[in-house]
Amino acid sequence: QVHLEESGGGSVQAGGSLKLSCTATGLLFTHCGMAWYRQFPGKKREVVSSMSAVGTTYYAEPVMGRFTIYQDNAKNTLYLEMDDLTTEDTAVYYCAALIVIPGSYNGRCPGDYWGRGTQVTVSS
Repeated sequence: QVHLEESGGGSVQAGGSLKLSCTATGLLFTHCGMAWYRQFPGKKREVVSSMSAVGTTYYAEPVMGRFTIYQDNAKNTLYLEMDDLTTEDTAVYYCAALIVIPGSYNGRCPGDYWGRGTQVTVSS
């Protein structure tokens, strides 16, 4: 059974930093495209950053240069380092293990899986 669990969300002032973690059980990161999505109130979920099974990264334009995605395969844990946060980054952040991520098809992934999300709130 696959399970993804996010942690590290919380409240921070603008200009601050947070690090999100996502620990997976039941699948191997090296088989899947791993991604962070976020969802603003009343909006559809959107991709923030992703990493393919071979390590290729993608960043959405609003977070480029401020967020860093990386993973520890030994711990089966995905991270999102978020720096220079702004109020526009306030959202629920989701971890995902996906077959298809921006620019990459990861055929060894057994399916699409999502965490339950973690709230990030940035105040001015």
